[in-house]
Amino acid sequence: MHRYPWLSRVGILIVFLLSFSISAHAERNVGLVAGISASPTQFYVGGHVLAGQVTRDLWFRPDLEIGFGDSSTLVGLNGEFAYMLNIAKSEWTPYVGAGPALVIQSIHHNSGHDTHVGPGFNFLGGIRKKKGLFAEVKAGVIDSPAFKLGIGYTF
Repeated sequence: MHRYPWLSRVGILIVFLLSFSISAHAERNVGLVAGISASPTQFYVGGHVLAGQVTRDLWFRPDLEIGFGDSSTLVGLNGEFAYMLNIAKSEWTPYVGAGPALVIQSIHHNSGHDTHVGPGFNFLGGIRKKKGLFAEVKAGVIDSPAFKLGIGYTF
């Protein structure tokens, strides 16, 4: 972590904001995810929280994802909105969504590393249980990874 002091600061800030959001309202669902991405080709881990209901089925769902591999580390701070497609008599809820991102990429090379901070935008779709497994696909533009496939669990 000594090479990337900004990464620990960002992580501490996100953990603080997520725990504040979670404690403010007990009904909020928190999810953890792991998966793969393309362009850059990486393994990623992350977490999200259903932070607030905008309308009946539309939720603000900010998340943090950290990718490793392809000679770089990528941190995505995403402000996504997810629309839940409620299907009667089903345990599973499909969803679609989109939202802006702040993308911090640290590229590693023999002489050190370079850090690039830029905007991104994500489109997402998935299927989830209210408290349980979920799977999702993301497509990104600008500085966001072009494609992500993740499996996770919502608490």
